[in-house]
Amino acid sequence: MSMSDPLADMLTRIRNGVRANFDNIEMPTSKTKVNIAKVLQDEGFVIGYHVNDTEPQGTLVINLKYGSDQKPVISGIKRISKPGLRKYARAGEIPKVLNGLGIAILSSSKGVITDKTARASNVGGEILCEVW
Repeated sequence: MSMSDPLADMLTRIRNGVRANFDNIEMPTSKTKVNIAKVLQDEGFVIGYHVNDTEPQGTLVINLKYGSDQKPVISGIKRISKPGLRKYARAGEIPKVLNGLGIAILSSSKGVITDKTARASNVGGEILCEVW
């Protein structure tokens, strides 16, 4: 069965894994999902990730991050651009998430980047999701 929005499935798995206090979560892999996991690792929202290529499609494993009091680092994650309604923004129109406390992840001509990187590089793109 094909999935209509694999990125929303990824975000839902992360959201559910954080709520259930899982150490890591698994999902089918794709280049976009791996790039989003890399951005989440670079921004300190997850410990790390790796790809298992044992299956034909492969599996992306993301290690979730928790604070010293066992509270999750990711308190919210939301899909912005959807298959039925894409959301694009120019460099000057990229929204700030919680006044800069969170990040927006964009797909741009420079690859999958954060909102801060997009503003610094003066590029816009499709706003994939917000994380705080």
